[in-house]
Amino acid sequence: MSEQKMRVNEFYLDGAYVLSEKEFHSIISLSLNFGPYYGKNLDALWDRLSTDIERPVKIIWLNSELSRVGLGNYFDKIIEVFERVKLQDLNFNWEEKFDYELQ
Repeated sequence: MSEQKMRVNEFYLDGAYVLSEKEFHSIISLSLNFGPYYGKNLDALWDRLSTDIERPVKIIWLNSELSRVGLGNYFDKIIEVFERVKLQDLNFNWEEKFDYELQ
């Protein structure tokens, strides 16, 4: 019996281009195909990540320290949303999950 591996959809954010709230929401919306009705705020981010994106998915945030400096406290709020989504998927015991990595 062969073991079939799930293909994880990986999306990259480059911190060199994510230095403001507007840039973050524009880039993540395009990357994950949120569509024209995405609210471009943290509540809308939660809504889309927690229910609408196809799993398994992993966001890899390159040069994340640049974004941390540029976004300030907003960076931490984004990561809180990412963590909530990750925890939700774990609590639901979903086989295909959301994940992220800061580089």
